[in-house]
Amino acid sequence: MGRPILFASLALAGFLVAGRAETLPAENRAPTFTEWQILDTKAGHVVGFEDLMASLLTMDVIYIGEEHSHRSHIEAALRILQALVDGNRKPALGLEMLGWDGQAGLDHYLAAPDMAPDQFLQEAHWKENWGGAYTDYAPLIDFARSHHLPVLALNPPMPLVRRVAKEGLLRALKDPEMLRWQMRDEVLSDEPAYRGVMVSQLRACHGGLSEEAYQRMYEAALFRDEGMAKTISDYLSPRAPDAGPVVSYTGAGHIQYRLPVPSRVLQRLKGTIRQTTVYLTSYEPKRQDEIRTLLDQSIADYVWLTPVSAHGAPRRCL
Repeated sequence: MGRPILFASLALAGFLVAGRAETLPAENRAPTFTEWQILDTKAGHVVGFEDLMASLLTMDVIYIGEEHSHRSHIEAALRILQALVDGNRKPALGLEMLGWDGQAGLDHYLAAPDMAPDQFLQEAHWKENWGGAYTDYAPLIDFARSHHLPVLALNPPMPLVRRVAKEGLLRALKDPEMLRWQMRDEVLSDEPAYRGVMVSQLRACHGGLSEEAYQRMYEAALFRDEGMAKTISDYLSPRAPDAGPVVSYTGAGHIQYRLPVPSRVLQRLKGTIRQTTVYLTSYEPKRQDEIRTLLDQSIADYVWLTPVSAHGAPRRCL
């Protein structure tokens, strides 16, 4: 029986830690922040959307990190997708909200213009894998459908993720479904930098749990991030001449410091791809210091400030 291989890539971890710790010179930081600013964390200044797209048009993977169910973040993603199409690229949209067991239903919906959304949601196992309001994310799938773009269900099936969280990775891998989805023998990359960030955030968000509980939660996060990286890598390898870019749309936690999914895709494709990260975050005047921290720590290649969601500012565990 196959077992997961957990390994630590110390060279990569050191690179990522160094990248995360890089700070912006004080003279280059934006003096004030406003809604809809796009901040280049490497250059340390505000860039226009056209400048952002000049970079994104050259990429193989674009990671967009959102606050869930945030209309302004959906609008930002749609703007990027439209600009890619206008730039003669054929992006593939990857969505965290859909599991692999829903890919067939998703493909059916994309190919059948008369298929009702309710039937799609049933075939795509939306309720089992996400459960939130489909209307929040429908504009993204509608865009792909109307422009004949592929959509990738990024996540391993949620029942498997829950099993890892409940039983731990080694026991969960005995599930026959792991073999079906080709995850039983996958290499799960357990870099120290990734573990440090994830475990500290789990402790901050879920205080008072046992060490065993934190380990299981960490393993579930690792399993999901590796699974999403597998989906993106499999789509790009072998790469068709017109494939991509993949526009990966997930919660911002899956792209932070380029650790969770981006580093795994880079490893899987042996560093042969061009990728960038765009971190969407609600802006409030009282968050000036927090925004500066995100920039100083290089949370992503770009930080895009948006209005606050109708749901209010999210709880942050940084």
